[in-house]
Amino acid sequence: MTLKIRIDDSGAPYEQVRAQISELARTGALPVGYKLPTVRGLAEELGLAANTVAKAYRALETDGVIETRGRNGTFVAAAGDAAEREASVAAQGFAERVRRLGLSEEQALAAVRDALRAAYT
Repeated sequence: MTLKIRIDDSGAPYEQVRAQISELARTGALPVGYKLPTVRGLAEELGLAANTVAKAYRALETDGVIETRGRNGTFVAAAGDAAEREASVAAQGFAERVRRLGLSEEQALAAVRDALRAAYT
């Protein structure tokens, strides 16, 4: 597994770690069941603080991308289904919220497009 952290990048280092591992798992470059390095090991390899990598791992675990199996280590989980379920739940919550706010479907879609554009640029 090769990760590249850009200190001059506007993204926080933990977010770069999270995004890269998530993408590698999503594309299958890190297969389900792949054992990830320890927090300390990856932090040393990347020249980051252990807390930075731990924060990324916690976010990945919350997203269902990885799973920690106690002393056995941290592994890539079957993330596709979990990520899609979580996105669906978030979308349903958003739809209910904008309806309660009285926004039209067009206004809600515009808000989503703006948020996605901001998140992916």
